[in-house]
Amino acid sequence: MSLEESHFIALADPLLERLAEAIEDGRDDADADLEGGVLTVTLDNGGTYIINKQTPNREIWVASPKSGAHHFVWRDERWVSTRDPALALLPLLSAELGVALS
Repeated sequence: MSLEESHFIALADPLLERLAEAIEDGRDDADADLEGGVLTVTLDNGGTYIINKQTPNREIWVASPKSGAHHFVWRDERWVSTRDPALALLPLLSAELGVALS
């Protein structure tokens, strides 16, 4: 069952804010810019991550220079991949960006 829009926004907005803060605090070689529900993480080495909320779909979308495109839905109290429920958003980003995310 899909989340109500207000519940999705209540989960997604703070998530994007926490991600931006963790990346800014955890990496000296990255810039995190959050605007209009889109988090752009630009690495000094030229890689760019785009993490954004897709409110109509109730999903978080990630474009990663390392692992490609992913869509995540809120299930069992965490954001999990729509293709592989064993893949969760925070562990993926933590591993790829090398920062602690919670």
